[in-house]
Amino acid sequence: MIKNYWNRGRKQKTISIIVGFILLLLLFFLRDDYQPFLLFVRKYIFVILLGGIVLFFGLKAFRNSASTGRRLGILGLLIAFFGLLYVVGWHFKMYDYMKTYNVFNHLNRVEINELPLTQNERIQPLQNIFSMANESVGETKDVSLPHLVRVDGENKWTMAIQPSEKYTLQQISDNTEEVFAVSSTSPFPRFSSENRIPVVFSIGESLKFSRNTYNAVVQRFNILQLFTMEPSDTFYMKNDSGQWVEVVSLIKWKGFFFPYPTFGGVMVIDSGAHDFNDYVERVLIGKGTYISPEEMKNHPFLTKQNTLSEKVSRLQAESLKFLGGFTDPLPWKMETAVKIPDLPDDQNQQPFVTDFDFNGTNVGAYNGLYHWFGLEPIGDERTSLTYSVFIPADGTDQLFYYDHAAKKQGYAGVSAMPLKIIESRKEFDWSVNKPVEFRPYIKDIAGRKRMFFLGTVSAVRDDSSKFDGSATPDLALVDSEYRDVVWIDVKHPSQWDKSVYDQLNEAWRASEGIGYYYVEETKDIDVIQQQIQESFEALDTTGFNESINKDKAEIERLQRKIDSLKSTGN
Repeated sequence: MIKNYWNRGRKQKTISIIVGFILLLLLFFLRDDYQPFLLFVRKYIFVILLGGIVLFFGLKAFRNSASTGRRLGILGLLIAFFGLLYVVGWHFKMYDYMKTYNVFNHLNRVEINELPLTQNERIQPLQNIFSMANESVGETKDVSLPHLVRVDGENKWTMAIQPSEKYTLQQISDNTEEVFAVSSTSPFPRFSSENRIPVVFSIGESLKFSRNTYNAVVQRFNILQLFTMEPSDTFYMKNDSGQWVEVVSLIKWKGFFFPYPTFGGVMVIDSGAHDFNDYVERVLIGKGTYISPEEMKNHPFLTKQNTLSEKVSRLQAESLKFLGGFTDPLPWKMETAVKIPDLPDDQNQQPFVTDFDFNGTNVGAYNGLYHWFGLEPIGDERTSLTYSVFIPADGTDQLFYYDHAAKKQGYAGVSAMPLKIIESRKEFDWSVNKPVEFRPYIKDIAGRKRMFFLGTVSAVRDDSSKFDGSATPDLALVDSEYRDVVWIDVKHPSQWDKSVYDQLNEAWRASEGIGYYYVEETKDIDVIQQQIQESFEALDTTGFNESINKDKAEIERLQRKIDSLKSTGN
């Protein structure tokens, strides 16, 4: 049809060239709009090709058949094939099953025999930070989802203060002009001026058109990346020059049979207002500097940092259900199959970004931020802790896991924690208070490493789906081995370990035969005072007292004699 139209004359050729040129321009400028379709083709390329081949030959046989019965048979076979493909692949989720198995086969798994210690414990859960940040901005501003990152050697929650999605005009015309950077270790998160950093980003998560983070990153992709990469989480941090940058985590899809997601590096977007040249660049080829996973080691601000997409880390952790073999997660076996427990009342599901100290574990892992998962048996009624999984948050190609089940430790998992908290404080109104975000707390207490879960009690209003943050939340540590709940003072983190010991030391001593710890040191002045007191108490004053009594009697005798002589003289 196009050829016939082309041959009609010069006018038709001119129209065809103009229309073709316009289509090419649209394909170039609108690639961020149709890129999800390209990515869909990449994700399901094997199924699409298989279905296309079967459909091609099926329709060819259907057209070449003269018999009505044969045609009906071919049509029935095609319907049965695609119906079976849907039922097995999507209804029973075998496609996802195979994708997860591919992830497992390409994981660099390292089993560790000793748990790392936690450090720089974050006190507030993510949703509390998000809630308090939104309380600190105006009507026309929104706050992006907080992320825990390393800034100037300290772990901080960072989030952008950006134009609200309710006001389209601001999304088109305004920039992101401030960033919150709040300490994660402080019991009193402050959203005042010193934690409200003035910095301009002309590209933001809530901005419109070419200034939108997703659009700008996709426009920056080359042709191959359009089929294999997708933007994910957005982080705000300082680069090696001390300048604030926007770091977008990328997901890369690999494989032909059942493609699977991996960490694809990051796209770094610099801060600063855009001029006309920046505008032209942004519209034509997007904005950002791509840094591949192999190049990230050359940028210190990206190492030991939190840049890994949680979509990738969740799938990696979930793939450990294949440690017992390819068929182990199937319904009729499930001997070692595990799941990531998602708590219904918790608005921030695993992973929990946690700071770990791997010194002494002899596995060559760095000390810093990791995505932690506590995997449990796949059954809904089983809540024991099977694996602790530590995935480097900077995208390092390793996964560390500790097998609690093989060591027969019998630890309680995350799913068991809410009821432990509720049982320990029956006076709370648990309809509006929710124990949430049970992150690991691993410390060397009373002679060995002990694992607890640090939970926070957050309030939620009846008419709200979001937690209401508190500057002084109720915190509790749950011993995953002894199942006891220790309520701790949020204002004095340095006393937490001693509080745990004070409550549990007798149980540990009876069960494990531990010694005595946290004995207070006696000051020198106390020793001297005690010695003086003891010396005074030990002094024999019996003879001294008898001498005093004798002298007193003699004085009284002489006094009576003097009185007698005075009376005689008179």
